[in-house]
Amino acid sequence: MRINKVALAVTALLAASQVHAAGFQVSEHSASGLGRAFAGEAAIGDNAASLARNPALMATFDKAQLSVVGSYVDPDISIKGVTGVPTYGISASDLDANDVAPAQVVPAMYYIQPLNKTVAVGLAIYSNYGTGTEYKDDYAGGSAAGTTHIMSVNFNPNVSYRINEQLSLGAGVSFVYATAELERNAGIGAPAMQIAKMEGDGYGFGWNVGALYEINKNNRFGISYKSEVKTELEGDFTGSTTTTPGATVDGTLDLNLPSILEVSGYHKLTDKFAVSYSWQYTTWSDFGDIVAESASCDSTAIGGIPGVCLEKKEDYSNSSRYSVGGEYYLSEAVTLRAGYAFDEQGGKATMSIPDTDRQWYTAGLTYKATPALSFDFAAALVAGKEITFEESLPAAGGASATLTSSGDAYIYSAQMNYSF
Repeated sequence: MRINKVALAVTALLAASQVHAAGFQVSEHSASGLGRAFAGEAAIGDNAASLARNPALMATFDKAQLSVVGSYVDPDISIKGVTGVPTYGISASDLDANDVAPAQVVPAMYYIQPLNKTVAVGLAIYSNYGTGTEYKDDYAGGSAAGTTHIMSVNFNPNVSYRINEQLSLGAGVSFVYATAELERNAGIGAPAMQIAKMEGDGYGFGWNVGALYEINKNNRFGISYKSEVKTELEGDFTGSTTTTPGATVDGTLDLNLPSILEVSGYHKLTDKFAVSYSWQYTTWSDFGDIVAESASCDSTAIGGIPGVCLEKKEDYSNSSRYSVGGEYYLSEAVTLRAGYAFDEQGGKATMSIPDTDRQWYTAGLTYKATPALSFDFAAALVAGKEITFEESLPAAGGASATLTSSGDAYIYSAQMNYSF
């Protein structure tokens, strides 16, 4: 099946393509949330963007609201070789690469419509997962790390029901559209020669639930869960492992997007100051390896099996994210925010997805222009921990090189909220 180019373009606009959270998770759901490092997101509900974290928060709205968000992610990630593969003429410095992850704009949109005092409905369009790294065509390690893009967009209708003044419940379904692009080059002898390329798109379905418990107007707790989403991508594969070398054949690639559990709290301690916190748990062990398959492929010559075009081993473990934030209500029109988060590494670092522990330092504000219109602005420094890892280079007979990954990311976000 030929990849749908129009669908790919839509996804590129609606999904992230940079590793700036654990594994390849996308957290940039709102500017208001970014300002407090996404602490308390399942409990606060200060605008329609809260729909991305907990559908039960819709029960706190007495008017319809639209939120539109745009975030700009500017990473600076570098790879340095520690040891090369001398037998194949690859030195450590040949494996150096700078700025391997491109900057990206991440949009999102949310709408909440209360139907009466107990029921509300809403639609969220955003991304939970996306990653991208790009190495030059003549990169010495190109057989392990050429171009890697995994992108997704979640179309998520929801409904909430207020049981009583304290307890509200919410639930939704997700239609997740995903695309993947994997490209590898020889990197040795014929550095610009492409040895594998897979492009595909597909979709999957999931669900989400949430609950909100309000002790009073100043203290509340929230919990939400998003299910795993299994998608099968269909597309084109071109490479040396096809039964007719170099031919373009139909192929499939299974992509399992992990489930997410989030628990949050919010407490307004004084008329001017509030604190919030969250724990988020992602089941990265559900992800598995990246395997492109086709009846017209046979990778036994490079250690694979018949029917496998391309295989990228991944080693992921479940991980947690901890965040705390504060808000200062400067005036009726202005709210100031700051936050900190620790984001655990979700997967063993590789050149294509150089994952590591991250610390988030964030700040932001809300400006209420009119009773119906408000704007949120935020900025964040995501500081990645330097990590050393080994990578197998298929074009070098599977020999391993040792590399170090380091880098930070800067995120800038703006949001408009309008109540009807």
